[in-house]
Amino acid sequence: MKYLLIMNVNAEILEALPEAEQQAIGAGHQKFMDTIKASGEFHSTVALKAPAETAVVKVRNGVPAVTDGPFVESKEFLGGFYLIDVASRERAYELAAMIPDAGIEGLGVEIREVMFADGL
Repeated sequence: MKYLLIMNVNAEILEALPEAEQQAIGAGHQKFMDTIKASGEFHSTVALKAPAETAVVKVRNGVPAVTDGPFVESKEFLGGFYLIDVASRERAYELAAMIPDAGIEGLGVEIREVMFADGL
């Protein structure tokens, strides 16, 4: 079963962490990737740039318009995800708990089962 482990980021929370904790997050993600690659549960991962570099395309009356910034104003934004292939939902929970973001007050890791994906 494939699951998306989604990291919703709150920049204010992350920026308030001491520098050592911020660096530990990156190291923790590397350790997590090493773990799921070694177990064969890794499928792919994506980290996204900050919302300041985001654009939204809307088509109204057949005319596309591009605006800056995310569609919804929010303190939290999609920061990235891991796509994993595991034997059970419980294993997805176990792996999600290994992601550093899950241990930071105010953050967490959202787990969504993949219903359909072309080419997987």
